[in-house]
Amino acid sequence: MPGREMMKKELKEEEKGAMAKVALDTVREERHVAPAHYSMKIDSFSLLSDMVANSYLEQYESREFEASGYKWKLVLYPNGDKSRNGDGYISLYLVMADTTGFPPGWEINVIFKLFVYDQLLDKYLTFGDGRLRRFCAIKNKWGFPQMLPLSIFNNASNGYLIGDSCVFGAEVFVIKSEGKGECFSMIKDPSDGTFTWEVQYFSGLTEEFYYSQVYLAGGHEWKLQLLPNGHIKQRGKYLSLFLELDYCTKSHTGWKLFAEFTLRIKDQVQSEHHEETTQKKKNLAFLYN
Repeated sequence: MPGREMMKKELKEEEKGAMAKVALDTVREERHVAPAHYSMKIDSFSLLSDMVANSYLEQYESREFEASGYKWKLVLYPNGDKSRNGDGYISLYLVMADTTGFPPGWEINVIFKLFVYDQLLDKYLTFGDGRLRRFCAIKNKWGFPQMLPLSIFNNASNGYLIGDSCVFGAEVFVIKSEGKGECFSMIKDPSDGTFTWEVQYFSGLTEEFYYSQVYLAGGHEWKLQLLPNGHIKQRGKYLSLFLELDYCTKSHTGWKLFAEFTLRIKDQVQSEHHEETTQKKKNLAFLYN
């Protein structure tokens, strides 16, 4: 086994040199996990290569497979896609198989990877560029015309073609817009932002808390909550005053509102009002549904 690993290491160095001549934007990675969506095994690669070479098609199409809600095919050029400078390489593409019923102007945005199996090391060599590819009526095929040099692929010591057998694969992830999003907007100093609540007969208040009438400010409805004897731990020590968003206001699920506000108790004699502002506490109010 150590001898085989050393041989593979030397071959991998040779492979790196050949790969360096291929498109620089193609990302190659090795992994043990099989392709998530489709694998295509070919048991007689040399026969397929000869058959395609004597055909005007120059390609082999896999069966249809479904991934991410759509139907696809793999298209293999065993002798290379000469129309795209793939002569001397394995060329492999992902193609949309069935677009029947698609509306005019359709397009599908996809991120995909193509695979070739290393049978000696039980690993998959993956090919991708990480880019979002748009499949449409004009262009429904994407892939790699120079996926793997035939000199590397045909050498059994590299593990890709053993006993005239090889395995290719694909993973396909469609990027769909769900129409969801959010909008962040701010209203600075709304013209209707001041509200005055005059509390009558304060000394006679006996309930735990009281609410003001609802008022409109910054496009939202608000109310004040007064606790004459304080809130929980401050009960009997302080008067407590809170700003609340009126929850009768209709809003979307998951909304949230950031508010900066000042609460003030007016000094009716000397006008030395007592006030607290969220900004002074370096904090903003987070109001959720």
